[in-house]
Amino acid sequence: MLKYLDHLEEWIITFLIGAATIVIAVAVTRRYLMGIPVPAFQDWLLSFNMAWAQELCIYMFVWMAKFGAAYGVRTGIHVGVDVLINRLPEKWCKTSVLVGLASGAFFTCTIAVLGTRFVWENGMHYYLFNLFGMEMGDLYEGPITPDLEWPTWMVYLAIPLGSSLMCFRFLQVAWSFARTGELPHHDHSHVEGLDNETANATEALEEYEEHKFEEQTENGGVK
Repeated sequence: MLKYLDHLEEWIITFLIGAATIVIAVAVTRRYLMGIPVPAFQDWLLSFNMAWAQELCIYMFVWMAKFGAAYGVRTGIHVGVDVLINRLPEKWCKTSVLVGLASGAFFTCTIAVLGTRFVWENGMHYYLFNLFGMEMGDLYEGPITPDLEWPTWMVYLAIPLGSSLMCFRFLQVAWSFARTGELPHHDHSHVEGLDNETANATEALEEYEEHKFEEQTENGGVK
């Protein structure tokens, strides 16, 4: 279960980036094609209302930012000022790092709790009570978005979900650091898969030189 959770952020971010790219590409292409002076073609394009595209992409980028922050905690790409901590004795250094991670977990947990309360009171309770046929009373239905006309609580749900995942990542990193003394580190100069490609290119070059040497030897010696 945990191995799937370890890649949750990548899956969500990849899907959102891909979906946003497609939506933006379609909306921009439609806008330019509408300039073609073909009445029937223009009328056909106008039949597709894409006024919601910009709003949807904004919401997807908000969700990407929240889950990207959790990804940053897990992989160690967040910026941290550790000049003073690195100069402390080893015991105090480890304690300071754990305090920092615990503070991050506490802060994100607080945001998750407050965010959940905000989303609940902003219309989520109305939606769930209505869905399960429960007594509504004077519950607040909540506002909707301008173009998509979605309940805003669905958009704001990124706050408690993303913050909860960040809190979990802080605790995960703290537990790993307490056991091993190592923090996740991200090498900004590293490109995924580049090492393998370099190794393959080197092997191919060596094989080519070896093959060339054998051909020259068979033809009467190395020149």
